[in-house]
Order: sequence, then C-alpha cells, then structure tokens
Amino acid sequence: MAITIRLVAACAVAVLFAFIARAAPADTPINPGFPYGSEKVRGVNLGGWLVLEPWITPSLFDNTGNADIVDEWTFGQLQDSGQATSVLQNHWNTWITESDFAAIAAAGLNHVRIPIGFWAFDVSGGEPYIQGQLPYLQNAVGWASNHNIKVIVDLHGAPGSQNGFPFGTSQESNTVVLLHDAFQPLSYWNGFQTPPNWQGVAMDTHIYQMFSQDEVSRSNAEHISAACSTDLAFDLWLVVGEWTPAATDCAKYLNGRGIGARYDGSMAGSTFVGSCNGLTGSASSFSQDYKTFLRQYWEAQTSTYEQASGWIQWTWKAENADEWTYQAGLQNGWIPQDPTQRQFPNICG
Repeated sequence: MAITIRLVAACAVAVLFAFIARAAPADTPINPGFPYGSEKVRGVNLGGWLVLEPWITPSLFDNTGNADIVDEWTFGQLQDSGQATSVLQNHWNTWITESDFAAIAAAGLNHVRIPIGFWAFDVSGGEPYIQGQLPYLQNAVGWASNHNIKVIVDLHGAPGSQNGFPFGTSQESNTVVLLHDAFQPLSYWNGFQTPPNWQGVAMDTHIYQMFSQDEVSRSNAEHISAACSTDLAFDLWLVVGEWTPAATDCAKYLNGRGIGARYDGSMAGSTFVGSCNGLTGSASSFSQDYKTFLRQYWEAQTSTYEQASGWIQWTWKAENADEWTYQAGLQNGWIPQDPTQRQFPNICG
C-alpha cells in the first residue's frame, strides 16, 4: 500500500540551532547535545508562522478581500506594501510566543521545526516578499533554550549558490545537517554520507496519506494499516519530519486557496468519497468515533516512526483545522499529555 511522501516547499534544509554547516569529516568530533540514535525525536512543526500557509491561517488571506492572493508572494505583490507589512508583523508577534514553547515542553516534546523562507535572508530586485522574520527566529531559538527544546530550522527554497546562513566551523560540533529525501525512496539514499567519513548527518522524510485520490479513498483501518507497514529501515538517523493524524484533505485551502478537496469531490478532477462535515474545523464538531480514530492513527504512526529516530508532527496550531494540530489534539484527547503513553499498544500488532 503506497504512502505519499512529499514536501510542502520545493527545497528544504533543516539545521539544529539555526546554523548550517557541512557534515564534518570523521576527525571532527560531533556532539549535537541530543542523543540521536538512542533517544527518540518527538517534536512538532511551527507551521504557518514565518512562512504563510493559507490553510493554517485562512483569515490572513480572506481579510485581504482579494481571491488572487494565494501565497506569500502574492500577499506582498497584490496589496499595499505597508498594509501587508503591518499584518505580517502582527502575525509574527502573536501566532507563536514563548507560551507555546512552554506548552510544547510540558507536552513532553523535545524538538520544534521552524520553516522560514529564503526571502527572510535575501530578496532580489522585483521580488515582492516582505522581510522581518529573522528577529522572530532568533527569539524562538532563545525560547527553545529556555525550555530545553532543540530547534530544526527548515529553509524553504535556496535560490542561487548561497542559502542565507553563515558558514563557519565554530558550530560544527553541535550541528546536525538534516537532508530531505528529495521525493526518492529511502533505499535510493543508502550509502549516502554515512559514517565514518561523514558525521552528524540525518535524513528527513515526510509521510502523508491524503494527497491522492487513492489515499483519501482509504478506510480508517486501511490508513492505520498503511502507517503500520511503513518501512523506515535506513543507514542514517531517520526522522519523519512531517506527518499528521488527519486522513483527509478536507481542511479549508489545504490544497491551495480556492482549490477544494479530493475527499468531497470539490477539487476539479476528483471523485466524491464522502462529506467533509465533522472531519475538519473545530473539534467540537468531531464525533467520539472520529476522535478515537485520530488517537489510533496517531499512535500507529508514532509507534512506527519511533522504530527509526522519531517524528515531528505537522503542525502545532491552525485557525480552523483541529484534526491537524498537536495543540487541539492535547486539548481534546486524541494526543496524550505524555507522548509515550498508549491507549492502543497493539495497534500495529
């Protein structure tokens, strides 16, 4: 049973402690400050904060009154720059604060992954991107340190030869370079940058089960079975850097603003599977059976991904897609307060 492995952006490089460095040769000692390979990565993405995503914060796009504003490029291009800057600054100030880091730590998580666009570092002539994200990233690293959380910086896109991060050797000893699998099967990468010639290299794979018609057509039992059968055998540290307990593409704007969903047939070319009512939005509309499935699916995935080096769920919070968010899962019971706790310890047999 196939599982979609995909990346939200075109290119990503993830780095601990907000620095990037080459994987060090074997004679350079690596001490990343976290026992990768022996202790499991358990974390959450801070999606929709420093890189806008319409489905995470649809109000930012709806409030423009312009249906052609569909992403961060058009957000800066198709409205007054001063207005766009003001809205973004307010969003950066309020969407994620230190209280979120405190809650993440209290939930037993040890990593956050923070997407940031290349445009935070460099904007070429004619590009409408709005800058100002870097102080918030710096704040996040400080908050993470205060709460003993590791930071993975996910750089979305890296045009040209420079990626915006300073290179140096001073951070090599506590930096892990996390490479995305580039949509190739994991077997493609076996033997790539492995010890002893390379140290401190990990692989990031993303697993979703709703971005094809076949996947959204699966029953709940089939989603769980697919999660349990995921093969994560690999010869580097392997982290599932994006995944979700959601099993449909029903969330508003998930496929893009105005695109619709495969599940309910509102996306062009899709086939109706079922109604999205009660499957997305506020958890207050979720049935107990649906919440039980979300718990089972969450446990099936985390148990499977911990057979490798661990997991980072997408995402911490969203305006109106509770089935996706760690925060809502904690509040409504389909994610345990202790991520090692299991209601269904034999979910994968």
